[in-house]
Amino acid sequence: MRLVIISGHSGSGKTSALNILEDVGFTCIDNLPASLLQNLITQLNSNDNHEELNIAVGIDARNLVGDLSKIPEILKIIEADGVSVSVLFLYARRTDLLRRYSETRRRHPLSTETIGLKEAIDLEKSLLSPISDIADRSIDTSRLTLHQLRDLVKNTIVPNNPEHMSILFESFGFKRGVPSDSDFVFDVRCLPNPYWKQQLKNQTGNDEGVIEFLESQVEVASMLADIIGFLTRWIPKFQQNNRSYLTVSIGCTGGQHRSVYLANRLHEHFATQHPFVQVVHKELSQ
Repeated sequence: MRLVIISGHSGSGKTSALNILEDVGFTCIDNLPASLLQNLITQLNSNDNHEELNIAVGIDARNLVGDLSKIPEILKIIEADGVSVSVLFLYARRTDLLRRYSETRRRHPLSTETIGLKEAIDLEKSLLSPISDIADRSIDTSRLTLHQLRDLVKNTIVPNNPEHMSILFESFGFKRGVPSDSDFVFDVRCLPNPYWKQQLKNQTGNDEGVIEFLESQVEVASMLADIIGFLTRWIPKFQQNNRSYLTVSIGCTGGQHRSVYLANRLHEHFATQHPFVQVVHKELSQ
């Protein structure tokens, strides 16, 4: 049996993640009290076909007080019974969560007459720390589209094969901060910047004009070759260590030109060698 715990901030995409897993054959249960998790798995284990079961359980801050602190020990007991357990934690920046609740006009599950939205978001972060601390993978959904989230969840959870590591190349802008879910971060702000070319300022690394400009720069070709050489050497080491995923972040000042171009080129190169390779442009997804 395989058990996947989906948790994270309210408004970060947990329900969407459960729907995605349901679409690929998982039996999904949302908002299960943590204290009932062990009994559920014990009952399912008693079925004749339990080895073929794929279960996804959503656990969030609506759990009974104190339950979430027991999660790490409960999961250890379940794993000791031979169940494959993984924890996926979804989160988003505070500003993005505030924006999402403002746009949808939904009520945060922890907000009350005395607890406002900002305080509820901070309280939830504290309550969920026992789960976030043990997560196998945390995904920042701040500027992801539903399509991008779908691909990330599927490539993280579905390819249950150590030889098929999921690799994500993501571009970002340093002015918004470094993504906290990165395994490697490459700073490409030292490269020539198309932003200072008037005709290229409003384009992105996906546009032909920016591509032509960057491909004419020797430094850009050297940076790309160095990153490819580094990753070519070290990706196999991560695979040998049974890693299921690797996130490589490429950052420039605004996340519009240089980082987008290099992330695309890295995606093109490594997609010919690995079956699960994605590219996400965080600043272009807004």
